[in-house]
Amino acid sequence: MAFIYAILILLIISGIGTITYIIYYNALQDCKVKIDEAESMIDEALRSKYDILLKLESLIKTNIKETKINFKDLNDLKKESISNFQLERKLVDTVLLINKIQDDFPELEEIKDYRELLNDIRVMDERINAAKKYYNKYTSKSNELVRKFPSNLIAKFHNITVRNFFDNKDMNDDIIDDFKL
Repeated sequence: MAFIYAILILLIISGIGTITYIIYYNALQDCKVKIDEAESMIDEALRSKYDILLKLESLIKTNIKETKINFKDLNDLKKESISNFQLERKLVDTVLLINKIQDDFPELEEIKDYRELLNDIRVMDERINAAKKYYNKYTSKSNELVRKFPSNLIAKFHNITVRNFFDNKDMNDDIIDDFKL
């Protein structure tokens, strides 16, 4: 009779362990799916913003005869293999350049297409910010699960590690390598 109780207790403990494992593993996978979805949204919005900036560059070059205007960084982006973190930083630099050009050439604001493209950039920035919030929300949940017991054991077993946040820091500073925990 004691043998049956021992087996029954082992079955209950292993059942609880299995259920706990499944719950935490599914929570980790749910976070991974949400993070991947957010990365996809960020990637799509950044590519759209890049395309808009290319159109804006073309419009500026056709309407302004200034030869000193250089969009070299924007044109070089296609050749580079960079992360979304770096792409966003470079696109922000290009938007800052366009703002400086706009200050120097206020007649650009009179062009309807120019105003529409600037509005499109604002819309893309809103999408990027919304996707970054979504990404950071699930990155935070994932990192919490990776660090807390017992889910940290499951994360280690499946090689799930802490992820970097897509932060909203000042993109205008000189610190480039600041996306680390």
